[in-house]
Amino acid sequence: MSDKKAQTRERILQAASAALIQRGPAEPSVGEVMGAAGLTVGGFYAHFESKDALMLEAFTQLLARRRASIDDMDAQLTGEERRGLVAAFYLSRKHRDSTDQACPIPATVGEMSRLPDEFRQALNEHTELMAAQLAASPEDTDKALADMALMIGGLALARALGPGELSDRVLRAAKSAVR
Repeated sequence: MSDKKAQTRERILQAASAALIQRGPAEPSVGEVMGAAGLTVGGFYAHFESKDALMLEAFTQLLARRRASIDDMDAQLTGEERRGLVAAFYLSRKHRDSTDQACPIPATVGEMSRLPDEFRQALNEHTELMAAQLAASPEDTDKALADMALMIGGLALARALGPGELSDRVLRAAKSAVR
């Protein structure tokens, strides 16, 4: 792939990622994503087979970035310390209000039953890998899964409420419950 084609593909993926974070993978149209990337719809199929293929790639890239940020943490931290640090960022106003680098899961889980199976497979893989990263030991994995569910649900509710005092309270309450 030429450098120009690779750069264009990356622009499309960035626009798709932002749309996915804000509204999930089903709602944004190809025209909307291409317009946000500064491109016309006509060039879309030179880069992706379908809208689902584009959104799946954006989804898996965003999930991989989340895991990479955990990989960068000090390996000596306990599972509880690791989850506390993740919760401090994940359940923050900055992350709630982010439009381009936030977690795509809250916007995607409600649509999962209507998406191709590859989305569920990607979510399953991510959930297992992330739980292992957040657990200090195999015995700690269920606690990591519970904390992940709490963080995702807390962020989803806070985003649904929009910026404001109640949304901030949800973030604080969920953050304080992560252990």
